Amino acid sequence: MKLTLYQIDAFTEEIFRGNPACVVPLESWLPDETLLNIAKENAVAETAFFIDNGKEIQLRWFTPEFEMDLCGHATLATAHCLVSILNYSHNEILFETKSGQLKVTFKEDTYYLDFPSRMPVSSELPEIIARSLNIQPKEVLQSRDFVLVYDTEEDIKNIKIDQSIFNQINLDPGGVVVTSKGADSDFVSRFFTPQASILEDPVTGSAHCSLVPFWAERLGKDELSAVQLSERQGKLFCKNQKERVIIAGKAKTYLIGHIWTE
Repeated sequence: MKLTLYQIDAFTEEIFRGNPACVVPLESWLPDETLLNIAKENAVAETAFFIDNGKEIQLRWFTPEFEMDLCGHATLATAHCLVSILNYSHNEILFETKSGQLKVTFKEDTYYLDFPSRMPVSSELPEIIARSLNIQPKEVLQSRDFVLVYDTEEDIKNIKIDQSIFNQINLDPGGVVVTSKGADSDFVSRFFTPQASILEDPVTGSAHCSLVPFWAERLGKDELSAVQLSERQGKLFCKNQKERVIIAGKAKTYLIGHIWTE
């Protein structure tokens, strides 16, 4: 079977920046094992598979290890694929996913993801995570992910993870996000996933489902600019809307190719 594959850099205006995601349109669902094998072969943080049935679009996300319940950058990449390459004719896209219906609207070259809000609550840091960090957080919270709050952007830049210790914990499907106020943005972050082939995710849209309501409350403002401080970096523009968050960004197409599954 021959499938088309699009590789797109999300949450960036530049090639080789942001978070790369692969997008694969399907006419019907392939076995989960095949979808996972494709994601493994693609070797990026997430591969998105979608089926357009003419009304809504069924969307699923796979890492090289497992299926995810929510992924921001691969959703943005899928929207970009539909709009900029496949000439999608509507000004909003409705995705049916494991996290319910997700809406993406677009204006000019920016995509606006309407995602669920996940306000983190105070929590205790597991000893394994604490031992894996070279800098301890000032505050620990948790929603799907652990949210570790630090004093400065420099702290976030200087954090190192001892992966041999970190990989002793399983947070499937979550991870650990470290965050602080930003020097030139409202807040910054980095995101790490234990037991994953890619330790540090370049730009993590789903983590902002927790970061946006947290920083909106902490800073007393609902419109926020964010930077994820990975090596590739990414820019996000966010809005807090009570039970929902808007996560906006841009994207660039890097590659168009084909997959042969047999």
